[in-house]
Amino acid sequence: MKRVVITGAGTINALGHSVPDTYAAMREGRCGIGPLDFRDVDRLSIQIGGQVTGFEAEGRYNRQQMSLYDRFTQFTLAAAKEAIEQSGIVFSGDTSARSGVVLGTAGGGVSTWDDNYRAVYEEGKNRVHPFVVPKLMNNAAASHVSMEWNLKGPSFTVSTACASSNHAMAQAFAMVRSGIAPAMVTGGSESMLCFGGVKAWEGLRVMSKDACRPFSANRNGMVQGEGAGVFVFEEYEHARARGAEILCEVAGFAMSSDAADIVMPSKNGAARAMAGALADARIDASEVGYINAHGTGTAANDKTECAAVADVFGPHADQLMISSTKSMHGHLIGGTGAVELLACIMALREGVIAPTIGYEEPDPECALDVVPNTAREAKVTVAISNAFAFGGMNAVLALRAM
Repeated sequence: MKRVVITGAGTINALGHSVPDTYAAMREGRCGIGPLDFRDVDRLSIQIGGQVTGFEAEGRYNRQQMSLYDRFTQFTLAAAKEAIEQSGIVFSGDTSARSGVVLGTAGGGVSTWDDNYRAVYEEGKNRVHPFVVPKLMNNAAASHVSMEWNLKGPSFTVSTACASSNHAMAQAFAMVRSGIAPAMVTGGSESMLCFGGVKAWEGLRVMSKDACRPFSANRNGMVQGEGAGVFVFEEYEHARARGAEILCEVAGFAMSSDAADIVMPSKNGAARAMAGALADARIDASEVGYINAHGTGTAANDKTECAAVADVFGPHADQLMISSTKSMHGHLIGGTGAVELLACIMALREGVIAPTIGYEEPDPECALDVVPNTAREAKVTVAISNAFAFGGMNAVLALRAM
């Protein structure tokens, strides 16, 4: 089994248009959630979100590209560019032939769906653009990344609701570890912040109208976000041979299915995924210093996750730092695990633990160190990132400092 490391990271999200900007916001405990700005937002009962602002797609992409790139693809390409440039990897020859891209998304081209349904049903148009299908398909972002950077190896998209990014990164990790690919571009993206996207989520009655407060006793729901996180996962010897800077090691992963309920989380399923990731990485529970929690800010999710952490880590749970950065950038649904992985890398490389902001009242059912409101300096050598999705699909990644 080969060792797998991360040599590049890129992002665009409500906190920033780059990894350094996102780290700065996390250190400051800055909130990227605010009033939504798009057509017909006044018809929504939920009018806040972690919306990406100041992103001028027209200045990045030409007219032909814009006809093919939904907003989730635009975000992905921007994040992939940052990650690949930081990595310094060149995809040519054998590296090009064997390397690929695995990305996660839950909704794919939701904005394209929304725009074209509006055109047909509301405006009465009888024709849509001929590229609507390739623009909205879930694999669009992965396909465009593969074409842009000459990635000819295994390339596909994973869609498992809120665990999509973690499942995608787990598949990329497995391919590099097994020797199938020397490197993989991986992560996830989402852009559901449009009228139809938010209206659908309103129906679930799990959304907050004012703020995301994970683990706080007065939490009242999740807040959607948008954006992308993309990484270069690379075989350790391959990275070392070309003198690449290594951000951290991907040490293990595990996946589980609750097989119980389509929306209610299971403590057992979450616990099995965390325990499995530690076992796969050959890491003792006592070595873990930080958990980036799924932490959506809903009553059921937060208390279930805390109970699962207590089961897996036992007495060490009281020594752990566990935070939810969704409180700052919102819940990016299929892209959320990729942006949250940045908090783990920041903890391992810079010794800074991102906070859970919006925390106001202790909850006895979430009686862990949730790093409330203020970032913390701490030496961490092992971190894990949790993703627990609707449908009972769980994916956990374990990372180690290098």
